[in-house]
Amino acid sequence: MPEASKASQAPEAPEVSDRLSATRRQVLARTGASVAGIAFTGAFSELFTGTAAARGHAGYGPLVADPAGLLDLPRGFRYKVLSREGDPLRSGEGRVPGNHDGMGAFAGRRGRVHLVRNHENRATAARGVPTARGLTYDPAAKGGCTALELDGRDNVLGERVAIAGTAVNCSGGLTPWGTWLTCEETEDRAGTNGYTKDHGFVFEVHPADPLRTGAVPLTAMGRFQHEAVAVDPRSGIVYETEDAFEKPFGLFYRFLPRRPLGGTGSLRAGGALEAMRVPGVPDLSAVQETGTAFDGVEWVPVPDSQARETPIRHQDFGPRGITHAQKLEGCYWGGRSVYFVSSFARAAEGSAADHYGQVWRYEPHRRRLTLVVVFGPSSDVRLPGESPDNICLAPGGNLMVCEDGNGAQHVYGLTKRGEVYAMARGAQNIGTPEDPEWGEFAGVTFSPDGGTMYVNCYTPGTTFAVTGPWA
Repeated sequence: MPEASKASQAPEAPEVSDRLSATRRQVLARTGASVAGIAFTGAFSELFTGTAAARGHAGYGPLVADPAGLLDLPRGFRYKVLSREGDPLRSGEGRVPGNHDGMGAFAGRRGRVHLVRNHENRATAARGVPTARGLTYDPAAKGGCTALELDGRDNVLGERVAIAGTAVNCSGGLTPWGTWLTCEETEDRAGTNGYTKDHGFVFEVHPADPLRTGAVPLTAMGRFQHEAVAVDPRSGIVYETEDAFEKPFGLFYRFLPRRPLGGTGSLRAGGALEAMRVPGVPDLSAVQETGTAFDGVEWVPVPDSQARETPIRHQDFGPRGITHAQKLEGCYWGGRSVYFVSSFARAAEGSAADHYGQVWRYEPHRRRLTLVVVFGPSSDVRLPGESPDNICLAPGGNLMVCEDGNGAQHVYGLTKRGEVYAMARGAQNIGTPEDPEWGEFAGVTFSPDGGTMYVNCYTPGTTFAVTGPWA
């Protein structure tokens, strides 16, 4: 059995302030006009490592119905629609593609902001990312990223293709040198779905000058169903999650770059890919008690990082095996640790046990893995299909969480004390009055000065800028 201990209840003192991001199904929330419920156990404040102090109270008051029927916000807040699916791109390259997902915000010159936005398009997508010279990987693929340039008042100055010809661009992560890593959540090979090249890679996107990064797959980082990444700002090691929902489930990886922290383009120099092994723990869902810690975490070289014959999670890691987990999604850096999320696990689908979200903390300097939070299940807060998407740090230290579930969709705020409040609610935008549907939220992020929250509606693709009396 692994060496296990109870981790300290006091979170480690933060050393740096880090943007937090994550992805789907991390918490189970009850929808409502201005209140929400959430069930969790564990040191919830641990999720805020490296952030500012939290607000003294939860929320900004009840949501006010939007006369235009697009986005309900608390009194004193307002929104601006930056971009909508189907509108002409300002670059003249075509029209704004659909399926808006993960997004990052970057500081530009003279107070400008650059947004890089993922489009999670599969081969069957109705409106793909237009191909662009020097920025297209596989002309047969419809995913990619678009980039917006904004002035200090969130007026759109430019909008263009940032990378095209990729597939199922779901989430990603920021680099310490100011670029976006966009992740393909697929393992489709050339010849599948009409693709002309293999997919399942990470690509680097420069927010202001995409031609600097082009459309080059970072193949050494592995070919698998990527979800999110986080970069250790001290060592340059890149941590990666694999969103696999069928058994054998995904792995948690680290990439050791040959040129760590080398700046834009340095990840092309290659490196070594390893997968995490927790001795004696083949499936993380079996761990149910928060605070349980495992020392002596091992990192095992991946036999074939390109998955030429066999997907990585199916490969032979030796007689001691490897550690799997269902639906590994969010991944973010805080303090001296990397956090990653298993958004749910279901025994009926092959997991060792059920849960509705785990957040794990790995401390590289201690080789220690700790279960810090478990969400749900609780019948008084859980509705079938209800689940949030991305998470980011908000001004004042709270977290903003995008909902991806049934019924009206929300952006929720969460405090360090575990209080939940509704920050925004989307309008019915697809379906019929008799059978209403709402597009999920995704890609929540804040401007570098903290004055604007940017968020996407997935379908129909819409990007909003929200301003107001942020704490």
